[in-house]
Amino acid sequence: MAEVATFAMSDQLLVVIDPIALRTDGESVRIAKDVLSAGAATKVCLPEDPDEFARALAKRGSRRPVVVGDDGALLRTVALLHRQRQLAECVLSVVPVGGALSLAGSLGVPTGAVAAARAVLDGVEQRLDLLVDDSDGVVLGGLRIPPIREPAASADAAGPTAGRPPWLRTCQSLVRTLVPPRGPSPAGASGPSRLRVEVDGATLVDLDQPVAAVSVTPGIAGLAEVEVRPASVGAEASPLRAEGRTVTVSGAHFRYRADEAVSGPVRRRTWTVGEGALRLVLPGR
Repeated sequence: MAEVATFAMSDQLLVVIDPIALRTDGESVRIAKDVLSAGAATKVCLPEDPDEFARALAKRGSRRPVVVGDDGALLRTVALLHRQRQLAECVLSVVPVGGALSLAGSLGVPTGAVAAARAVLDGVEQRLDLLVDDSDGVVLGGLRIPPIREPAASADAAGPTAGRPPWLRTCQSLVRTLVPPRGPSPAGASGPSRLRVEVDGATLVDLDQPVAAVSVTPGIAGLAEVEVRPASVGAEASPLRAEGRTVTVSGAHFRYRADEAVSGPVRRRTWTVGEGALRLVLPGR
C-alpha cells in the first residue's frame, strides 16, 4: 500500500448516495453530506436504479466521486468502473453507511460517517491490489472455495416471518412434511473437493488430493496469498500456502464466494492480481 497524493480542500466532489443507505440510515447520510459540503464544493446525486448510478459516475467530469453506501455499493462501483475501463483513472472515496461495512473497514476506510467524510476531505490516495478473474469479475477482499455456508433461517423466527398469518405457517409446515428434504445445495456445500490449484503455473495441489477449502486474497506488492486446506485424514493436515500473480483453480464444477457474492458453478477460473489497481482515499498517517 503506497501513499500517492493528498487533496486540496477546493476539490470538487460528486457525492453519489446509494438508495439503500438512504433508507437504512438517513441520519448518517445527512451527517456525511453536511461534513462534505462544509469542506468542499459538492454535487449530490441520488440515483434511483443501477442505470442512473452508472450514468452519474460516467458524467463525473473532473469531480472526485464519493460513494455513500455499504459494502455492496462499494463493490458495484468498483466493478462498474472496471468494466468501463475507468478504474485506473478514478480516485475513489467511500463513506460507509448501511448494514454490511466489514469490507470497507478491512480496506482501511473509517466506518463512522463523520470520520469517513473527514478522510474524504483530508485523506491521501493509496493504491491497493485487487483480483480480476477471467470473466472480468473483480475481488477486493478475497475469495473462498467452497463458499462459507450461510445459516438457514427458521421459518418461525422473529423478523420477516413473524408477521405471517397462522394459515400460511400451517401450509409451510405441511409442505415440509410432504416434500422430502433436499441435500445441501452446491452453493452451501462444505465437503471435500477434487481441485487443481496452480499458482503462477506451478501446481500447489492436484486432483488426487481432496481439499476442504481454498482461499485467495490480495496481498502486497502485486502478489496474491493462497491457502489450501487439505481434507484431513486422522490428524489434521497442515495448510499449503503460496504467493503469486496468477491463481488458477480447475476440476469438478465448483462454486466460490468472492467478497459477498457466490458465483459458479465453473470448471475452471483464473484470478490475476491487479497491482495498485484500486485508487482509494484513506486517512493520512
